[in-house]
Order: sequence, then C-alpha cells, then structure tokens
Amino acid sequence: MRARRAFAVLLLTASLGLAGCGAGNSSGDGAQSAEKPAAADAKEGAAGSGYAADEAAGKPAEGGTGQDGAAKPSVLPKAHVIRTAELAVEVKDATKALAAARRSAESAGGRVENESTERIDDTHITSHVVLRVPQERYDSVLAELAGAGKLLTRQAEAKDVTDQVVDVESRIATQRASVARVRVLMDRATKLSDVVALEGQLSTRQADLESLLAQQAALNDRTSLATITLTLSEKEREEPKKEDDGPGFLDALGGGWDALVATLRWITVAVGAVAPFAAVGAVLYVLWRCLVRPRLRKRPAAAPPAAPAARD
Repeated sequence: MRARRAFAVLLLTASLGLAGCGAGNSSGDGAQSAEKPAAADAKEGAAGSGYAADEAAGKPAEGGTGQDGAAKPSVLPKAHVIRTAELAVEVKDATKALAAARRSAESAGGRVENESTERIDDTHITSHVVLRVPQERYDSVLAELAGAGKLLTRQAEAKDVTDQVVDVESRIATQRASVARVRVLMDRATKLSDVVALEGQLSTRQADLESLLAQQAALNDRTSLATITLTLSEKEREEPKKEDDGPGFLDALGGGWDALVATLRWITVAVGAVAPFAAVGAVLYVLWRCLVRPRLRKRPAAAPPAAPAARD
C-alpha cells in the first residue's frame, strides 16, 4: 500500500509539472505574437510622413476609456458667440453724446475702433462710431447707449461659431504635432536629398500652422469683444418764420419799383428785337432818297398824244 501511494504521488507531481510547462510555453508564444503587430504598427507610424498619418496621430481620442475600462464622459466645449448691434439715436447735442459713448466703452474695458463726424447744412451734426466692448458688458453698454436719446432704430445679431473655433483648435494641435514630427525626422536625416525634401515639408506645414493661428486670433477677437455701431444725429433746426402783418408803404413802393424795372426791361428787349429791322429799313430809305429819287426827277416828261385832225 505504501508503495502504491508513493507511486501515485510521484505520478501526480509529474503530471502537474508537465501541465505547468505547457501553459508557460503557450502564454509566451501568445505574448510574442501580440507584441509583433504592436511593434509593426509603431514602426509603420514612425515611418509615415503624410498628412493623413499626422492627423490620425494628432487628433485626441473621443469618448476614451479609463484604466478601469469605464467610459469617460465627453466634455462640452465652451460656447463662442459673435455679437453685433447697430443703433441710431437722436440726441440734442451729438458732440456730448459721442464723448459719453466713448467713455462708456472705455469704462467697460472696450475701445473705439472707428469714428466720423459730419456737419450737415450748418444746421445739425451727425456722428458715426464703432465700439468694441467685452461680451459680459455688452448688454449693459447697449442699454446705456440706447437710452442716450430718442431711439430711432436698433438691430442686434448673435452668431454661434463654437464648431468653427473647436475645428480650428483641433487643426492647430494636429499641425503642431506634424511640424514637430518633421523636425525630428530632419534631425535624424543623413542624406542631403532627405533633408531638402523635409525642409519643403516643414515650410509648407509651418505656413499652414501660421494661417490657422491667424484664424484663431481673429475668432478670439470677434468672440471676446462685441461690436456696436452707433449713429448719433441731431434734430434739424427749423428757421423761425416771420409774422405776416400785411403789405405796407415800403412793400408797395418796392413792388412798384420792381414793376417799373420789369417794364423797362421788357421795353428794352422789344427795342433790341426791332433795332435790326429798323436799321435795315433806314439804310434802304437813305439809298432810295440819295440814288433812286434824283434819277426819277431828271427823267423827261412823256410827249402828249397827237390831237386828231379836224374833218372838213
């Protein structure tokens, strides 16, 4: 019995040892097979230099998971809105109202971007000013400007550009990673042809990055500061009308003088119109008196007709 028990224990130990060796070999082979594709993917990603590979490497993963495998909640981007408004206000003094509008914008942390003033017919002044104020003070400044006088027109607009801002930021991150990757490849390049090709790629991507940064700066300026276009105008001043007490002696004298002058003017016009005809008639009359009439006088008288003979 003891010999059988010892043989059974020895057989069980040998079986367990063989099972452990087989499991170790299978796990090692699986780890090696899993490492090969990962190494190949890493090598392929390092060797690729196209825009598609750069964008794939630079874009952050959306809806990623944590270490425990649970899905992380997606963070909503901050809203970016472009606000613009146009106001037309009638005031008593456009100069004072313009100075007040300028102080209102500067006290709110904004600035005056454009300004023009015009005097019309020496009767009233019109001012046109463009103000940039922070978004958080936009409503208060707009209400203050609208209450400066009589509100004629008001137009406000809000445009959401959150998607555009997020897209530009994502493209900037991708482009920066692309530029950094090309610079690393330039440091490792040994052939002159590779260096020249990488310099061309770096110049192109750097220009694209600067363009994206300019777009981002313009969007930040338009979304951080609201634009208010204000037109200030004064009411047209009417000239006082004189009271009409009826015509007097001086008015009658002036009217008679005007009538006399008008009559003399028309007589002068009539004389001027007849003068050429009178001059031609006078010349013809002088010629007739000097040339034609004397000749008629010198012509002999015609002989009288013979009397008929008397009949016996």
